[in-house]
Amino acid sequence: METNKPIIHAVNGMAPFLEEGVWVAPNATIVGEVHIGARSSIWYQTVLRGDVGKIVLGNDVNIQDGSVLHSTTGKSQVILGNRVSVGHRAIVHGCTAEDDVLIGMGAIVMDNAYLERGCIVAAGAVVLENSRVESGWIWAGVPAKPVKKLTIEDALKMTQGTAAGYVKYKEWFKTK
Repeated sequence: METNKPIIHAVNGMAPFLEEGVWVAPNATIVGEVHIGARSSIWYQTVLRGDVGKIVLGNDVNIQDGSVLHSTTGKSQVILGNRVSVGHRAIVHGCTAEDDVLIGMGAIVMDNAYLERGCIVAAGAVVLENSRVESGWIWAGVPAKPVKKLTIEDALKMTQGTAAGYVKYKEWFKTK
């Protein structure tokens, strides 16, 4: 097996599908029922494991270094909207995030949590199973709770700015 290519393969007859303009780091792993939207980026040492539940990423999504996306058999799946940023070493387990969401570094988001458009999960936060993170709120802590209300304009500036940055950064890593 070549060491300079990501692991991308089918599991149980379900193969990953990558839209146009997706960049995947050489040591990332993408297996099973995974759909990655246009211009998204999958960074170093990430694992997208769509073996027991599907993973669907919208356009301009970035899954940063060391993050894991997975779900629980028969219970959950991962659905991330457009312009979602998943920070370094985050665990996203069987949850849904609408467009324009930021999940901070080292955060954990559990099964069937629902993240509304323009919300932010702070670094290190643990969003418990079945939680709903409302639009425009920053959630922090263990367990995560709402700690600061932002205007929707400020929230979208942060979430969309991060996503736009990663659309740009991935271009630096593409081989010609």
